[in-house]
Amino acid sequence: MNLDSELNWTEAKQVAEQLVFKKMGKYLSDVEMIVLQGSWEGKTYEEMAQKAGYTVDYLNKDVGNKLWKKLSNILGEKVSKKNLREPLKRASKSQKPLQAASVLVKEIPFPEGSVPLDSSFYVKRNGIESLCYDAIKKQGSLIRIKAPKLMGKTSLMSRILNHSQSQNYKTAYLDFGSVERSIVTNLDKFLRWLCLMVGRQLKLENQLSEYWDTEILGSNDNCTVYFEEYILPAIDCPLVLALDEVDLLFSQTQVIEDFLGMVRSWHEKGKISQQWKQLRLVMAHSTECYIPLDMNQSPFNAGVPIELLEFDSQQVTKLAHLHQLKWNQSQIEELMGMVGGHPSLVRLALYEVSSGKITLEQLLNEASTEAGIYSNHLRRQLEVLQQIPELAQALQKVVRSPEPVELDSMQIYKLHSMGLVQRKNNQVIPRCNLYREYFSRVLSAA
Repeated sequence: MNLDSELNWTEAKQVAEQLVFKKMGKYLSDVEMIVLQGSWEGKTYEEMAQKAGYTVDYLNKDVGNKLWKKLSNILGEKVSKKNLREPLKRASKSQKPLQAASVLVKEIPFPEGSVPLDSSFYVKRNGIESLCYDAIKKQGSLIRIKAPKLMGKTSLMSRILNHSQSQNYKTAYLDFGSVERSIVTNLDKFLRWLCLMVGRQLKLENQLSEYWDTEILGSNDNCTVYFEEYILPAIDCPLVLALDEVDLLFSQTQVIEDFLGMVRSWHEKGKISQQWKQLRLVMAHSTECYIPLDMNQSPFNAGVPIELLEFDSQQVTKLAHLHQLKWNQSQIEELMGMVGGHPSLVRLALYEVSSGKITLEQLLNEASTEAGIYSNHLRRQLEVLQQIPELAQALQKVVRSPEPVELDSMQIYKLHSMGLVQRKNNQVIPRCNLYREYFSRVLSAA
């Protein structure tokens, strides 16, 4: 490396990785690397979020703030999004010769959040991606992605958006998990927020005051007019609007029925209106909508349904090989015997074993204990259950029974959306033995 010249991104990445690993014993996460590279290239958090499928607040206030503090502590000087080039350049001059690139390629990122677009650890879902890519090209299309939490909905959605961008479509991504409660409890405020956020991602000036007629039109009509008369004509090309974690709106009775009815009406308009044919919708939700809706006003019986299932044995084997683990079929079956093919739980196990921190045998022995690698995940699930005692009692009944258990529909909905159970006809069983073992113990002690 020529130390008198400007660092390029590859060199800067290696400097940052080596410094962080030397100080903390682990490399930067994928999402931290997205923020670091985006900042290096002068991108805004909004641009990073749109490309990678994260929310702006998450990248800025959570990941970014922690990353700059981490680098500041390691480098011994103030590091920020705006000034990171000079501190890394100075650090490079005091570095020992960098490790060969071939070593860096072998780094295995810690699994958290959605899988980045450039990650080799994304496992394709048996033709689902190509089905979605074909569907999004169709005028007025609607794609509905359904799966419990941590099953890969956002990772798939980000790939649909990336593919759409490659077709020169405009894209906008909204994560309903990041919306403040004061917004989602008021229909007019919520739809204004939706219009504003879509417009900002499309680099359009805020024209809400010009188009929003509160004297005559209702909120749904105002939102529809804003898209029809301003947003869609302004971009003059297909727009892919991705709505993530839609199920978080289900409990908002003041908003949900009108909102879902509007989404369905947009989809129907796309069948007859040239303007609305430009809009393509992608929705992700944890499970079925439990709110009774008129079948003609619900988006959940229209469009292309996509259900994400657990990984099968072949997919887990492929992931193990990507983690440089030469496991035989027996070892694959042992891991799946504990966590099934749950993408998030499988990825964490493979990461921990491949890093040399633990053996598969130790991992399985400790999996459902406080000493195990899943302790944080299990504790978070337990905290949710403790806030809803009747739901905890329902799950206790499920994990204690060797046979499928019948619960009321709302209990099934909530436990399934948390990813704790899987359906067997009208009954449920624990999603995996990890949950059976852990919750049998902790719920009995509660």
